[in-house]
Amino acid sequence: MIQKTVTVNMDSEMEARSVAVMVQLASQYQSSIYVESDGQKRVNAKSIMGMMYLCLNNGTPVTLTASGNDEQEAIDGLEHFLTGSDQK
Repeated sequence: MIQKTVTVNMDSEMEARSVAVMVQLASQYQSSIYVESDGQKRVNAKSIMGMMYLCLNNGTPVTLTASGNDEQEAIDGLEHFLTGSDQK
């Protein structure tokens, strides 16, 4: 299991489209992946309803947790997405 805390930094807020793209990205990995916000809200990154529940905004710190064969790749991919690394 790998955990990493990152800060959301995207060109736009996490609206329905961005959430859908993130869920599709997470679903490409075999690992179980969870996103935690506010130290209390923990949801499955592959669940669109769960991710919508988090209401992530720029500047929000989140903890990514992945467990499985491709856990490192999953963490890296979601970190790049959430931090806007792919948008530059």
